[in-house]
Amino acid sequence: MGFARTCSVALVGVEGVVVEVQADLEPGVAAFTLVGLPDKSLTESRDRVRAAVVNSGASWPQKKLTVGLSPASVPKSGSGFDLAVAAAVLGAAERIDPRVLADIVMIGELGLDGRVRPVRGILPAVLAAADAGYEQVVVPECAAAEASLVPGVSVLGVRSLRQLIAVLADEPVPEEDPDEPGRPDLLAGLRVPGTGAATGMHSTGTAQHDHGHDLADVVGQLSARTAVEVAAAGRHHLFLEGPPGAGKTMLAERLPAVLPRLTRQESLEVTAVHSVAGLLPPGKPLIDVAPYCAPHHSATMQALVGGGPGIARPGAVSLSHRGVLFLDEAPEFSGHALDALRQPLESGHVVIARSSGVVRFPARFLMVLAANPCPCGRFSRTDDFCECPPATIRRYQARLSGPLLDRVDLRVEVDRVTRAELTERGARGESTATVADRVRSARERAAARLAGTPWRANSEVPGRELRSRWRAAAGAMDEAERSLERGVLTARGLDRVLRVAWTVADLVGHDRPDATDVALALQLRTGVPRGVPMAIGALT
Repeated sequence: MGFARTCSVALVGVEGVVVEVQADLEPGVAAFTLVGLPDKSLTESRDRVRAAVVNSGASWPQKKLTVGLSPASVPKSGSGFDLAVAAAVLGAAERIDPRVLADIVMIGELGLDGRVRPVRGILPAVLAAADAGYEQVVVPECAAAEASLVPGVSVLGVRSLRQLIAVLADEPVPEEDPDEPGRPDLLAGLRVPGTGAATGMHSTGTAQHDHGHDLADVVGQLSARTAVEVAAAGRHHLFLEGPPGAGKTMLAERLPAVLPRLTRQESLEVTAVHSVAGLLPPGKPLIDVAPYCAPHHSATMQALVGGGPGIARPGAVSLSHRGVLFLDEAPEFSGHALDALRQPLESGHVVIARSSGVVRFPARFLMVLAANPCPCGRFSRTDDFCECPPATIRRYQARLSGPLLDRVDLRVEVDRVTRAELTERGARGESTATVADRVRSARERAAARLAGTPWRANSEVPGRELRSRWRAAAGAMDEAERSLERGVLTARGLDRVLRVAWTVADLVGHDRPDATDVALALQLRTGVPRGVPMAIGALT
């Protein structure tokens, strides 16, 4: 009779649960039973593990074998348990000392030849292991850099089961040809109890991304440029409406470069989501800049908010967590898909219910909507180029529901670029670097003011707190309150005007919003001119 146990991690969304993998050998007819609520892909690990063990030069035990995954109440899926199951079986067969395995977390898929293959969600799995108190993990070699982002964890990256057996048994480690040329050898670094293996942690640099876009490339569009700056400084949602070719997409593409770099905690959150989705860039294990996601207008509701058949996957709102979600041609999106955005816009996360459980994905993003004024795109209050019937224009504009637009803080009309603006020399606007400096300073002022609270940006602060703890200057909100009485603003809209006013105040360096700050916020909300300069630089 033999018994051994090791650990792996079951992922539920981007949250992990440490699973104890137990192997028990008893006399009897040779059989392999896997229990503990596994799905089909995990059940198939019996054949993968058996072939991998034999092809790695180890003997498969000819006894009654039972492998249990505990806690049994947690659904388990995927092939990431293969490595832990193989190690537990070899420990029960005494090929490896069972005492060595007890405090190690193993994550990886096994090929039939014994090679260790990468799986999705390495980073959140290692984070869960670290939170549970484990200090040593084994992962595929190509994922060791990603796993090493978690502080305080020793990481062993292996290419094959043969190498893992040799390290754990304190034997010479065999050479294995890498799947990809030029990959570093990551075998050093795991402290194995009772052996002479080295102690350490593989380190990696952060990934550097350059969006390659500059705001100075945008011709004219002073109001829209100001709205982009305010949106970046306070994380306010933005709606750009204007004819084709006016620069809406250019502005949205340049917004991520204006946002400050992610903090370490934010980088781990974003990287964890992309790891679960299997979208981490090769060789760049850490995402440290704001992500940018621009789904096509034919995207389904599941593609936007997450879900899909089988295991729920993160959607565009989660892939743009801490970054920008750009919906170009927004009225062309499905109405059901757009209305599904209301909940994550308010709560900052997505909850997907399945028969096997509930999955929660983070979704605190900055949304940018872009739309033409009509189906042909030529409708204007001053020009008469549009040939769309009035009823068609109304139906087209009504595709963006009132409740969705009420959650958008900034609404700007992007005018057609004139010949003079396009041909004038030396008329370039401010560069991304200049605007990004102001945005960073505004974020620092807001962070200092909100220190000790659960909020980090003006768009997150509830209206009741703004009206009680952080009030605007005396009389500054009079015009906005009159707009509420006339029905131009809803109660939610009034709160959003006050949030935007605080962002404008942070950008221009005011201690609290004055009448000019509120007037600019009201103009960005309603589109009605209020007689204030539209350039932030003119207000400082």
